[in-house]
Amino acid sequence: MGIQNFSEDVLFVDLPFREPQIGDELKNLNEIVGTRSECDVVIDFSKVEIVTSSDISNLLTLRALLREHKRQLILCSVSTLTKGIFTVAGLDAVFEFADDKHAALAAIQHAKDTPTHTSS
Repeated sequence: MGIQNFSEDVLFVDLPFREPQIGDELKNLNEIVGTRSECDVVIDFSKVEIVTSSDISNLLTLRALLREHKRQLILCSVSTLTKGIFTVAGLDAVFEFADDKHAALAAIQHAKDTPTHTSS
């Protein structure tokens, strides 16, 4: 469990097994990202059995903080049951998912390598 600097601009979060530690970890993460906005975030759900509405609320807040600075949030190693909760809530299209930590980091790198196009 914990929040780690994977690199200068990527935070890796290994969520704990259950509440209330999950909620505490997400609140702590929101505080960190609020002060350190120039980072992408990968959250590992491999130990998580279930998410609560409070957890989802914290994730939505985190996503908004990151999007404000054009940064990414990727949820990885999400179990079928937990992903089903996101799907039923209509949030499977809101969040970005990756099979594992390596795939999440590759997605972040790909996004950095892909030029963004803006119209004048």
